[in-house]
Amino acid sequence: MNHSHHMGTHDMDHNSTMSPSHYHPTTSASHSHGNMMMMMPMTFYFGFKNVEILFSGLVINTPGEMAGAFVAVFLLAMFYEGLKIARESLLRKSQVSIRYNSMPVPGPNGTILMETHKTVGQQMLSFPHLLQTVLHIIQVVISYFLMLIFMTYNGYLCIAVAAGAGTGYFLFSWKKAVVVDITEHCH
Repeated sequence: MNHSHHMGTHDMDHNSTMSPSHYHPTTSASHSHGNMMMMMPMTFYFGFKNVEILFSGLVINTPGEMAGAFVAVFLLAMFYEGLKIARESLLRKSQVSIRYNSMPVPGPNGTILMETHKTVGQQMLSFPHLLQTVLHIIQVVISYFLMLIFMTYNGYLCIAVAAGAGTGYFLFSWKKAVVVDITEHCH
């Protein structure tokens, strides 16, 4: 599909590592540079020239810059996974007002078993809840940054996001408490 009619000029950077069919013009005025509109990739590609990440001034143009961006994105994705686990750990430590509830449930051969549930709460106006709120905001912002980086469709950056998230999960989640419900039959 030819989208050249959308552009003010038909000049393309011939040093670009992407073919013109991988680009789609943006309709935002903020992406307009002179008479030429910036083109957004619409398919995955592996390149390092004119790769814009997150902010208009943050552009990758060399293999070294791409390597640095790869490491930074990898570490950001690892940090994101660590932050998720840290928030869960902080939440468990800050739980207050633990309450146990028991209820009868039918057992095998007509017997009755007692099932106990643990209910925990947290106070809204407390330092732990305020800290959780701030950490939640940071987690949301990082998650959107990672999503927008992935949406550049640059293969190197997409691999950095996925590999960083996987490495972070591997390093941090092994401590995560797992609750197994033995009464659950849908596995």
